[in-house]
Amino acid sequence: MNERAAAGGGKWVDVAPERLPRWLENFGRRHGPYREEGLILIAPDGATAELRLPAGVESAGTVSELIEQARASRRLGLLLARKGAVAVGIADGEKLVASKVDTHYVQGRTAAGGWSQQRFARRRDNQAKAAASDGAGIAGRILLPEVRSLTALVTGGDRSAVDAILSAPQLKAVAALRTERMLEVPEPRHAVLVSAVSAARAVPILIHEPAGAEGHRPGSGVS
Repeated sequence: MNERAAAGGGKWVDVAPERLPRWLENFGRRHGPYREEGLILIAPDGATAELRLPAGVESAGTVSELIEQARASRRLGLLLARKGAVAVGIADGEKLVASKVDTHYVQGRTAAGGWSQQRFARRRDNQAKAAASDGAGIAGRILLPEVRSLTALVTGGDRSAVDAILSAPQLKAVAALRTERMLEVPEPRHAVLVSAVSAARAVPILIHEPAGAEGHRPGSGVS
């Protein structure tokens, strides 16, 4: 279960759809019998948990509906990019059913060896453009043939690198499926792409603890 700080306070946790009922039980055990207001849990000690729709789920008015929808199998496109590394895949439920990973060298930010700054910047810009073009080609080969079957496109890595790839005109239909959230991932490799499937399917939950409450206890599996 991934945990990260939330802008404006609180924290985000990502919970696998299959583990969500157990997570809800633990939340109630820690904070007391809670009431539901749509997808928001309100506990008697002041703790709240707001469940968000995972990628590919269009609507759910109650927690029960969300659990049902999140557990349902859906096909997701995946696009991870950082500098010259790109990983593209299709997930069908929990399984990665198609993938391609490629690395295209892009010079680092610090010029070396006596190059002028302008020459260095031009070379790096050309390398970045070539990497984006190659990434767009890979995304087109993997995602475009299946675009009608995809419920969402989940991206991750460096936003500028992903934006550059999706700006390719031929990927307009793919870009239209892009979700707002970007996954935080290291340099894309096949193993990273496999791990991204779970992150893409997970239900994001925004948690606010009551004032003065004890922080997360490792191993509690609650929040």
